[in-house]
Amino acid sequence: MTGSPRGRASDRALGPAVSLAQARRIALAAQGFGRPRPAAVKMRQVQGVIDRLAQFQIDSINVVARAHYLPLFSRLGPYDTALLDRAASRPPRRLFEYWGHAASLIDVALEPALRPRMAAHARRAWPKADAIRAAHPDLAARILADLAAHGPLRASDIEHTEVRSREHWGWNWSEAKHVLEWLLTTGEVSPAGRTRSFERRYALRADVLPAGVLATPTPSAEDAALTLARRAMAALGVADTYQVADYFRTRSDATAAALARLAASGEVERVSVPGWRDAWLWAAAARPRRLHTQALISPFDSLVYERRRLESLFGLR
Repeated sequence: MTGSPRGRASDRALGPAVSLAQARRIALAAQGFGRPRPAAVKMRQVQGVIDRLAQFQIDSINVVARAHYLPLFSRLGPYDTALLDRAASRPPRRLFEYWGHAASLIDVALEPALRPRMAAHARRAWPKADAIRAAHPDLAARILADLAAHGPLRASDIEHTEVRSREHWGWNWSEAKHVLEWLLTTGEVSPAGRTRSFERRYALRADVLPAGVLATPTPSAEDAALTLARRAMAALGVADTYQVADYFRTRSDATAAALARLAASGEVERVSVPGWRDAWLWAAAARPRRLHTQALISPFDSLVYERRRLESLFGLR
């Protein structure tokens, strides 16, 4: 993936050259690898990884452990998983569940930056949820009232009479579940945690998010994209525009505009990386000359989110 001589000259015109070996070390250091592991993991160390990565992807696969538990183990070594449970499900919450790279436990400080995404979801069509709400105009209001009176609740705790289809095992959502997921994605409710069987426990957002976060003004879509691009660049260290956008699944045009603003403020700089069409370096990124690390990495780890990045940096398909 070295490109033609003409392509390499074009790359050099973009900024200082960063070799693939340098880019690998920068990326690993930005993700928290190559650091001494603590003798004992406390909430302080957990918060340090939250500050660095911003999110832990959730997945129901649990052959080794649930996906969101593994990134902390990869970086800190053995730890009490109750620390992460507490960070995500008990005040003062450090994480909240929403759609980041995918379904993720996300740094709660980023909730305001995700509100424009919630508003955009509220404006789009939701064929199944829209049909259910048209057939049962009071269902969403009843669900919100139930959560206010009795939450947190599972979808199965919501009283609603319907004839359930038995097709599509595993995704056979009830009508209440469809509406709850619509309320979650549009920002009306937030998961308060999960049961042992991995069911979401829904609650009103005011009962989940810290008061300081709720009081934070909602940023413009442009400022929200800037915040997310900043956190993505800090977590990646060196990345192209697509990789930055992929980190929180932001729009490529909004991400490109945000990176231009970060470049203007000196937070990122253009560099050239062999085989990349464009590349940005986080100005504050550590640039180790050597880095020694060994870790078990989940397929859902933020180090390996973007498969083309993984292949270009590490030669791993």
